[in-house]
Amino acid sequence: MDIEVLIAGAGPAGIATAVGLARQRPDWAQRGAIVCFDRARFPREKPCGGGLTGHARAALDHLGLQVRVPSIPCDEGEIVFGKASETVALKVPVEVIRRSEFDEDLVRQARALGVVVHEAEGVASYEVLAADACIRATTSTGRSFEARVLVAADGAGSRIRQQLIQSDPHAPVQPLRLFKHEISTDGPPPARMIYDLSPMTEGLRGYVWLFPVSGNRLNVGIMHYPSRKLSGAEIEGILNRALARHGVRLPSTARGWPAWPYDPRATISSERVLCVGDAAGIDALTGEGIAVGLEHGAIAAKQIVEAFASNDFALAGYAQAVAQATVGRELVLDARIAKRLYAPRGFRYWLSLVMFDRRVRELYAARVCGSLVLSDQLSTLAGAFVRHLVLGPLRVLRLARVR
Repeated sequence: MDIEVLIAGAGPAGIATAVGLARQRPDWAQRGAIVCFDRARFPREKPCGGGLTGHARAALDHLGLQVRVPSIPCDEGEIVFGKASETVALKVPVEVIRRSEFDEDLVRQARALGVVVHEAEGVASYEVLAADACIRATTSTGRSFEARVLVAADGAGSRIRQQLIQSDPHAPVQPLRLFKHEISTDGPPPARMIYDLSPMTEGLRGYVWLFPVSGNRLNVGIMHYPSRKLSGAEIEGILNRALARHGVRLPSTARGWPAWPYDPRATISSERVLCVGDAAGIDALTGEGIAVGLEHGAIAAKQIVEAFASNDFALAGYAQAVAQATVGRELVLDARIAKRLYAPRGFRYWLSLVMFDRRVRELYAARVCGSLVLSDQLSTLAGAFVRHLVLGPLRVLRLARVR
């Protein structure tokens, strides 16, 4: 068999898995046994703010991947609600890249290591051939390939994940919604990341972002958590109104995508198959997917190498490995926070904590920088919540005055 591991998708999660495998099994890479199929042709668009957090940089360093595309280092984050604005210093700047450039260059780096990447050809279906101890995958062009392991890195609409979760009671029902656009500016935009939560008063359960990118451009977008039902047109209308308050106007319609939040109880692997990145679930609080995908890929590569060494391809330990890793623990914490902050009603109580508790903002900033694992700071967070029991009513009144 020529292919050992077939990877559906060549975004950060798929490439991270492929590169992790190539580093551990260079013999596979030398004979072209690590193969990615992506339904798009690079460069391609992605609904993402493009921020490389500290966790993303650590994952890239672990995999031996470099950031070789233009980036804007942001050493400040600004949280906005109505007339209120709080600036948070980022001790380690977040590098904001253009996903189209970044993803394309990751593919180049993977190819240089011997990873085979087929563009404009995705994985359409698969079946496990127990008698032959392999996977047979059929691509969108009708070609069939056999491999020992199949990795679903084909995004939120993953057909592989859909097949895995057909009878899973913990499979997510409603996706996050993300819309993104990139616009030209008259000059270099301010080197800070803006998170505007003001649209929550209009029914949004999420935020609007404005991030600077190279070439005098601004990456703008919106994330909506599905605790309230909003149509695509309603979400885009909210985005337009929010941007207008920042003096920004969209030149055309923003493009939207769904994305599934991570749930540690949901199925992300089965016999010879596992999911990474958007296919396994992203951050429900922020919608971040780059760091998540890179970290998933490193975990998946290790699990796959161990499966070959033991000749046990059940991959039964993968879900637990993800849940116990930093990425899994942080995703679970963010899911709990998102459930409260983005609740259908009563969001002001939790939003006032974010806006007016300096310690909470500093903790989250340190987490973004990669200098702190927030899920390891539960006692500190509990202290902030106890403090909020006392100060919360006054903070909510203060929030009402800044609308």
